Order: sequence, then structure tokens, then C-alpha cells
Amino acid sequence: MSAGQPVADFDPVHGVAEPVAPGVRRLTARNGGPLTFRGTNCYLLGEGEITVVDPGPDDAAHVDELMAVAGGSIRRIVVTHDHADHSGAARQLAGRTGAEVVGAAPNTAGRSPYRPNRVLADGETVETTAGLLQAIATPGHTAGHLSFDLAGLGLLFSGDHVMAWSTSVVVPPDGRMADYMASLDRLVGVGARTYLPGHGGPVTDGLARVEELKRHRLAREAAILRALDSKARTLREIVAAVYIGLDPALADAAAASVKAQTDWLEERGLVRRSGDRLSRC
Repeated sequence: MSAGQPVADFDPVHGVAEPVAPGVRRLTARNGGPLTFRGTNCYLLGEGEITVVDPGPDDAAHVDELMAVAGGSIRRIVVTHDHADHSGAARQLAGRTGAEVVGAAPNTAGRSPYRPNRVLADGETVETTAGLLQAIATPGHTAGHLSFDLAGLGLLFSGDHVMAWSTSVVVPPDGRMADYMASLDRLVGVGARTYLPGHGGPVTDGLARVEELKRHRLAREAAILRALDSKARTLREIVAAVYIGLDPALADAAAASVKAQTDWLEERGLVRRSGDRLSRC
């Protein structure tokens, strides 16, 4: 999930597995909304024996569609993180195909029914008929978030960590801004140029987008500190001061992001918390 003003750069053809790279097709689930843009992107890798990256929401019609467009046997399901719009279909799809479910660790709070057969550690690889996938630990949006580098093709499946249409929501305690920023730096070293995100169209210059996202978060931090210059404020008051013209449907997501940002400021001794109010140190 993400928060922000979507851009009109993505018009998926629902019900069709659209080619997006050699050996990679994209089916976009029909779960569009303020936090999912046009829907969750499910990626099908290879031919004959198919690997699915992020199977999408737990919806029987969606799973039917995914199986219909696969054009082969789905042997493995790879999950970037446990949010229901990405992992929800894993159990149903695995039950219908016998596919192994691997990828991110589930949230320790146990809210998600997602339970992988195997949790992948940073650097572990998965064989697919489109090439070798390597797990890259990118915590921040969630504690267990993974991105996946498709070796030799300069492609990164970035989940909800990096998207073109919006920024990622970081919701404490599972999400942590310090981790998110460190994960952006981590991707610079990976070197992939094209990112295939969980929502929206491809990120055509991943490294430039990473730098843009870093600047955005630092600018948001500066705006929060300015909002605290004159007086202590609650999270909601900070949101009202910083997110001008915010869509009311995104108010909770914005408050969560401000919480993550102020947690990071507090960790660095730049703000202090007293009850429900924050002030500059």
C-alpha cells in the first residue's frame, strides 16, 4: 500500500497477462483504490513452469484469472511482503496448484493468514525459468519486506518499497523509517535500472527514483520540523500543517507516515514526545 496523489501513467488491461520484460508478464488485479492505484501487479515469470511474484488479493475470481493467463503450471509463488493485497491469494493459489510459497516473513503480530513454506533470507536465490531471482532485504514499508533482483536482466521486483506513482506508506511498528531510508541506500548498490513495482507502471530509472524518494522524505522531515517550530502538536495537527489539500481517504495513511517520520526524528534526538504531543528538542 502507498499514499500520495496517483499519476495517470498506468492503464493496465485487466484480465490480460501483459509482457513487460523478456520472460516476464504482468497481470494487474482488479483491486484498485486510493492505496492500491489501479490494482496489485502480479508478475508471471518464465514459460511452462511459472513463478508468480506477488499473487495478489484473496479473491476467487482473481485466482481464476491468474491461473487462466498463466499458460503453464504454476510451480512457485514468491511474496515480497505479507500485506493482504500482495500475499492474500497465496494460500488459495497454492492449494489449487500445489505451488511452493516462499518469500518474506509474515508479520509477527499474526494479523495475516499468509504462511510461507519457506522464508527467504537476504541474498537467497530462487530458480525460475526466466532466470535466477535473488532476495534483497528492503525493510521499511514492513519489517520483512523483500525485493527481488532478476539476475542478468537489470530488473528488480520492488514490491511496495519503490513505485513510480506514489511513495510508500511506512506504518509503525511493523514499518520503520530508519529501515526504509537504509533500504533505499541498499538498492543503489544493487544496480538494477528498471523496477517492476507492486502498483503502477515500471520505474524506468530505478536509481534516479531512489534518489528522488530520499529527497522527498528529507523534505517531509524538514516540513515536520518547521511545523513544530512554534508549538507542540499532535500527529493529526502535523498532518494538517504538512499535507496541504490531502485526500481525506488518505488521512490515516498520512498520519501513519508522520508517526514513522517523527519516530525517526525522536530516535535521533531531534524531537521529543510528551503524551500525544511532539515538540522540537
